[in-house]
Amino acid sequence: MNTLFVLLDGAEDHPNPELNGLKPMEAAKMPFIRSNMRTMGRTTGRGYTHLFLNEFFTGHPPKLQRAVLEALGLGMDMQDRTAYRLSPARINDGMIRWAYDSPDFCDELERNVLDNLHLVEEYEPEIRFFINGRAILTLKSDMVPELPGPPVDTGYVPVPGELGTMVENVAKTMDGITDYPWGCGRFADQYPRFECLDNLKAFSDSPTSLGVCASLGYETEIVEDLDERFPAAREALDHGNVFLHLDEIDEYSHMKDWRRKVDILEHVDRKMEEYFSDCDRIIYFIDHGTSSITGEHLPIEVPFWTNYDTDVAQDELVPLNTLIPRLIG
Repeated sequence: MNTLFVLLDGAEDHPNPELNGLKPMEAAKMPFIRSNMRTMGRTTGRGYTHLFLNEFFTGHPPKLQRAVLEALGLGMDMQDRTAYRLSPARINDGMIRWAYDSPDFCDELERNVLDNLHLVEEYEPEIRFFINGRAILTLKSDMVPELPGPPVDTGYVPVPGELGTMVENVAKTMDGITDYPWGCGRFADQYPRFECLDNLKAFSDSPTSLGVCASLGYETEIVEDLDERFPAAREALDHGNVFLHLDEIDEYSHMKDWRRKVDILEHVDRKMEEYFSDCDRIIYFIDHGTSSITGEHLPIEVPFWTNYDTDVAQDELVPLNTLIPRLIG
């Protein structure tokens, strides 16, 4: 029997005074998902999705950096290349402030990055943009700088070399807005996936989760539209296990928009009932909290639950590196 894995990305949260002290997931009306809770336990969240998923699927932390995983998720060549994750940010007053309002200017940002790409031409650049001005850039270079990444704003660290010149040129053109690189790295061998979970296809709009799955040899498909992800996953479930990633929940948390977080959780519940009301094996899980008050990730204990019986006791804390064998094995 095939299993559907549903990642409610960043669904954990702080209690919200605007919701009478409830968290958005507690306040959201989710009758289908709540009625399916047969086994309910906890596991340890991780600071980022790729850290959680790699341990979830292999029992180990990742060997690959975030940018490398996302390059794989986008189908980019990593042979003798270094990958750099580019995220929209404002650079001013000696600070990097991550720009979660990038939908307002992402088209202009992409144009300016492309206009300055000639500065790294000697390194044969390849670039792929994805959600709201984010991008993966790969270069034939062995420069792997350690640079700060989101979501927490931090002191400005200059990017070395021609790449740094490109970043600063874009910032000068856009009054401090640029695409700042982080999560840099080169390809390395992955840990093997759990033997009990071999036939799986992943659906997401995020190259992060797709990259983890691709690095493990799983089939992947980018589906940018949320509503189109559900029927695609439903069809694939007839042929094997499916991983369905709902990244939008995390996005609204970073925007500090608790209303839209509640709305998207309720929308997900309706779509799950529409497409998976007859599915006998669903595992719901959360990778980390994301505060819709501060916009920051919360590396805390997170819930998981299934719609079928397991030997997990109510509210039992199950180590993340043993969760898949415990629920599937």
